[in-house]
Amino acid sequence: MSYNHCLYILVLQKFLTMHVFSTVVLVLTGNPGVGKHTISEKLAEILGYEILDVNKEAVKVGMRRSDYLSNVWKGQKQSAESVPDSQSLADSIDVDVEKIQKMLKDKISDKSLIVGHLAPFVVSKELVSKVIVLRKNPYDLIQIYDKRNYPDEKKNDNLGSEILGVIAYDSIEKFGNDKTFQINTTSLGTEEIIKKIESVINGTSKGDVVDWLTDITRKDDLRKFFPY
Repeated sequence: MSYNHCLYILVLQKFLTMHVFSTVVLVLTGNPGVGKHTISEKLAEILGYEILDVNKEAVKVGMRRSDYLSNVWKGQKQSAESVPDSQSLADSIDVDVEKIQKMLKDKISDKSLIVGHLAPFVVSKELVSKVIVLRKNPYDLIQIYDKRNYPDEKKNDNLGSEILGVIAYDSIEKFGNDKTFQINTTSLGTEEIIKKIESVINGTSKGDVVDWLTDITRKDDLRKFFPY
């Protein structure tokens, strides 16, 4: 093997090592109302990342928006405010996981901020560096869901999911405990939440420990959140 050939291999190895370890593909997930989209927009701006909304991609693959609206509200007049967001749409269609995985693999870059509660189901583990699961006190979420006029079933489902840590569990199961970090957003402003996320990205923080179930059990409020 020639000297130039050896030098080329060493340079290539150094380049690949630098590239791999400097690549940080982020996932931001959590239940409705925890602040995913507000935080993702600010975080993407600071980091110079591009937002990849998993829920919107799921809608594209599962069903066209116009088809969904015509099926659900056929014959009804709709105002701009009544058109559901991407999360509501994604919740209402059958998701082709393999098709979305393939599409996302082609779109994800080393500057991607992947956002959405479907991420644990449609994003491959090997593509992700760190997963941030935003959490919020269920007592605060009740007020948010009431303002959004969520029907009781949807409200209770999301509150139960937050209390039991379903999305955090799904994320750990899919991406691993070493890649998954929880951030308690309760009573925090956007800048404070961003700082906590940056600490996780930089490796100076392991995130927060969240246990709403113990909290509401201590307050004897289980029936308040689990009426069925």
